[in-house]
Amino acid sequence: MPAPNKNKMAVLTWLVVYPLITTLLAVLEPLLSGMPMPLRSFVLTIIMVPAMVYLIMPTVTSKLSAWLNSK
Repeated sequence: MPAPNKNKMAVLTWLVVYPLITTLLAVLEPLLSGMPMPLRSFVLTIIMVPAMVYLIMPTVTSKLSAWLNSK
């Protein structure tokens, strides 16, 4: 199967990343508010990247494969 269209993948990634970051920031803010920014970013990304790679993107791309692979 050919690789999905890069423009569609970029849009899809943004549509997944934006709400995930927003949600994680809202949930983690009370716990991380006293930490320096680099440490807060580290905690956020240590949760977000595995969630994106192993859970969210595989699910979303499989559900939207027809759209991603359409011409």
